[in-house]
Amino acid sequence: MNTIGAWDRAAAECWADIGGIRVRYLDWGGQGKPVILLHGLASSANWYDLVAPHLRNDYRVIAPDQRGHGQTTQAGSGYDWGTLTKDVVGLMDELALANAAVFGHSWGANVALNVAARAPDRVNALGLIEGGTSRGSGAKESWEEVRARARPRNISGTREEFLDRLRTQLSFCWSDQVERIVQTMVYEDAEGAMQDILRPENHIQVMRAMWEEPASQAYPNILCPTLIIPAGPAPQQAGSERALVKQERVAAAEQAIKNSRVRWIPETVHDIGYHKPEELARVIREFLDERSQSSV
Repeated sequence: MNTIGAWDRAAAECWADIGGIRVRYLDWGGQGKPVILLHGLASSANWYDLVAPHLRNDYRVIAPDQRGHGQTTQAGSGYDWGTLTKDVVGLMDELALANAAVFGHSWGANVALNVAARAPDRVNALGLIEGGTSRGSGAKESWEEVRARARPRNISGTREEFLDRLRTQLSFCWSDQVERIVQTMVYEDAEGAMQDILRPENHIQVMRAMWEEPASQAYPNILCPTLIIPAGPAPQQAGSERALVKQERVAAAEQAIKNSRVRWIPETVHDIGYHKPEELARVIREFLDERSQSSV
């Protein structure tokens, strides 16, 4: 076990052997009830580095690198919801956690959703951060259509070129911490070019799983209290077609998931954890605190 820098308040870097893979996870400690935080696609556990320190005083906060991501094993298979659920439950078993609140960001929200649906006795509260909503079955595209636009993001160029692009894209929230976080998701190849740690062949497996079993299929099986946390659009995007479609999907998810509610975080971006980490942590904490009080 290693302790990583003070910039994220010394989370412990830990390892566990689960289902044939070596899983790296960050443990921020804390004496309260456990909270598991799942990152998004082509991301890492470090996505929560600015959020977790605001939760650790009241909750035990744990964030794994999911299979194929970060420093966890680059498994050649297992990107279906059933196996990803077993990964999370296996980590809980390793840590002797009977149950936990599970939050996920983006694709990680879909993983969290499926953990709650497939292992309902292990999840006492669910949080969907900028993810876990999907089109209805009537709007389902063909796999060929999805595959055609499901290419991994382009992060070509040297490390400095990669960082320069992100400095521009995230200029409103860029910091030394964000710069360090984004570099946990990529590596430098033998030619000095940056590459996503998530391999293209595994990325396409993720996309196939999302197409075959969209989030909406899991909604009827969610039994625990659920908080949906979408990012509100920037003022210049308010009223756009994209914003309206997102509102419709969020409303549909809220209606379909029993005991769910929505808490928008306004005027922010998909990566809320970079832009408004304290506000995101506050929304999570208020939901969990209310759950704790109601169970007393």
